Amino acid sequence: QIQNNLGSDIMMAFDECSNYGVDYEYARKALDRTERWLDRCIAYHKNDKQMLFPIVQGNFYADLRLKALEKVAKVADVGFSIGGLSVGEPKEKMYEMLDVLAPHYPENKARYLMGVGSPDCLIEGVIRGIDMFDCVLPTRIARNGTAFTSTGKIVVKNGAYKEDFTTLDAECDCYCCKNFTKAYLRHLFNVDEILGAQLLSIHNLRYLTHLMEQIKEAIKENRLLEFRDEYLAKTGY
Repeated sequence: QIQNNLGSDIMMAFDECSNYGVDYEYARKALDRTERWLDRCIAYHKNDKQMLFPIVQGNFYADLRLKALEKVAKVADVGFSIGGLSVGEPKEKMYEMLDVLAPHYPENKARYLMGVGSPDCLIEGVIRGIDMFDCVLPTRIARNGTAFTSTGKIVVKNGAYKEDFTTLDAECDCYCCKNFTKAYLRHLFNVDEILGAQLLSIHNLRYLTHLMEQIKEAIKENRLLEFRDEYLAKTGY
């Protein structure tokens, strides 16, 4: 009801995101609960102008994940979510589960991977068929003085940038990079000025949207795997 009142464009069905490492029986019960909640959400949701995304759960058990995806594919209107990944497991485990799911995605519905936002995971996710992502990472690390850049992460609070009057990222076109130096950004963080976190948040968000633009171009040019290798070699992510 709250989401209906807010008029959110995309709204999530209720789900239980079981912790990484739980046993099979708990994961099964959590998935059963998620599917019962989904049925109730579908029955309640009446606003055709809003998109209700069901969520694929099942922890790290392939049969549960495929069972969940089978139901989600039948009831999803325009798109669906994949939850319960990036919850503390090694990245390789997440990629393995995405590889299990990828051949079974419906082709005409948007695929949204929840809670994933590091540059390397964005690229690997797209390679495995993901369309959409969300994550607090770019703004969270910005508040701590860390920036994504085209040459790797930079912690602007560090003393190395005290007299560094170059831009944060020479390849970035954001407001922060066009107008401020690393030395000034470092100063803002060291005097606890909130503008520092705001500027780095602007930069990190623009950095990731630009990365997605580059990924789209690489797909058009049929060189996504080559782009991944070049990007990771350059940035070290």
